[in-house]
Amino acid sequence: MRSLNFCLFLLIGCLFSQIHASADAIFYESFDEAFEGSWIVSEKEDYSGEWKHSKSEGHDDYGLLVSQQARKYAIVKELEKPVELKDGTVVLQFEVRLQNGLECGGAYLKYLRPQEAGWTAKGFDNESPYSIMFGPDKCGATNKVHFILKHKNPKSGEYIEHHLKFPPTVPSDKLTHVYTAVIKPDNELVILVDGEEKKKANFLSFEDFEPTLIPAKTIPDPDDKKPEDWDERAQIPDPEATKPEDWDEDAPMEILDEEAEKPEGWLEDEPEEIDDPEAVKPEDWDDEEDGEWEAPKIDNPKCEDAPGCGEWRRPLKRNPAYKGKWHAPLIDNPAYKGIWKPQEIPNPDYFELEKPNFEPIAAIGIEIWTMQDGILFDNVLIASDEKTATEIRDTTWKPKFKVEEEKQKAEEQAAGSDGLSGIQKTVFDVLYKIADLPFLGDHKDKVLEVIEKAEKQPNITIGVIVSIVVVIFSVLLKLLFGGKKATKKVNVAPAKKEEEESKAAEGEEEEKEEKSEDAAAAGAVPRRKTRRDN
Repeated sequence: MRSLNFCLFLLIGCLFSQIHASADAIFYESFDEAFEGSWIVSEKEDYSGEWKHSKSEGHDDYGLLVSQQARKYAIVKELEKPVELKDGTVVLQFEVRLQNGLECGGAYLKYLRPQEAGWTAKGFDNESPYSIMFGPDKCGATNKVHFILKHKNPKSGEYIEHHLKFPPTVPSDKLTHVYTAVIKPDNELVILVDGEEKKKANFLSFEDFEPTLIPAKTIPDPDDKKPEDWDERAQIPDPEATKPEDWDEDAPMEILDEEAEKPEGWLEDEPEEIDDPEAVKPEDWDDEEDGEWEAPKIDNPKCEDAPGCGEWRRPLKRNPAYKGKWHAPLIDNPAYKGIWKPQEIPNPDYFELEKPNFEPIAAIGIEIWTMQDGILFDNVLIASDEKTATEIRDTTWKPKFKVEEEKQKAEEQAAGSDGLSGIQKTVFDVLYKIADLPFLGDHKDKVLEVIEKAEKQPNITIGVIVSIVVVIFSVLLKLLFGGKKATKKVNVAPAKKEEEESKAAEGEEEEKEEKSEDAAAAGAVPRRKTRRDN
């Protein structure tokens, strides 16, 4: 009896906490009621995907469901009044469950500008102007929790998309996850997944967004042209060098080995292949239609123990007199001026900024294309403090997640070696966290691609771990020892690069010539390579 009373008390407490938290929210949508009449489905022809009010698998909790595969979807909810982002903290949060996984598609939200910007609810599409786009996106090498800010340049009047660099990755399971973006008045942005901080950035940092919100002070002069006499070659062939008299460009790469002798026991009178003595002409073989029947060939059994069969020919060996095509050696170019770059001029679109000029949020829209169905959105929140977001997360998401996690563990144990074991699951969780390390830079997409492949083929997990360790080690070595030093002179580049380019070009020319000469040598002594070439 005491236990029952305690459970009732706990349930009432959770409900009260949720009601209290949602009352403090600027906007909150639990989808407990049907969405029709509240959310407006786009009437654009391209958006044929059908939205459904559906329960999350294994729960009595409802959400907004993507019900069909390979469709475009668009739906929007207009707010009672626009939400200003310029003052105070604003928290954006929502849940997504990828019930059938996500191979290729989006599961993000768009926070739209007022309709005066040029859009309508029934005409909502990918061109509708938004202020912020936030949420999961996954396809091919792309695997990220997007955060994109559309910011207006006060000089040019142009709205530019600024993408968060090195965003978190999308969890790879089919559980419910909650995504939170905290926008703070000190220009700080914090991204959380399941309440855990995954990324911290500053809107005005030159390291956190691409492109940066504050443009460069100078830009290359678009009207500047490279002078016709500008020489970018660090090295040139020595004009005074001459080909040595004993340099024979016509000498073949390979010649007959005159010292070679026919191996003892070579069966010159025996062919390498003979007709299969056990082969029988098929009964339905028609000589007029199918042609004259010939028995298939098999390896001559007499040749198995012999060094070779058939006519013996001398093998080829490398010609010691071969030198290939002569090239003049390279010398430093006295006319070298470095790699040309246009001069820098003041950027006409440059401006200074103390805080981002956020556009107000007047509506929340979901506009996605996806190859998978079963994507369930729930508990969409806009709040003015992190406490409200935490309370809703703890009362709505956490109980569902714990049930789903326990079910997943039980299924993995039942599946045994056929699926990912608990240890492998932990390993992949760690690998995804490693993939989020900022210093991986351009290598991140490749690392994610390898991890995803390994998840589908658990037997290659060890190889994947080794591969990722090699990548990280290589990147660290490059950062520590191999980084290129910036040059102070605009028009001067390291001569080494030019030398390598010249040598590479020369090497390609020699390689082509060697292949040509090799083909000529082979043509001089036509033969099929067999064991008798030994």
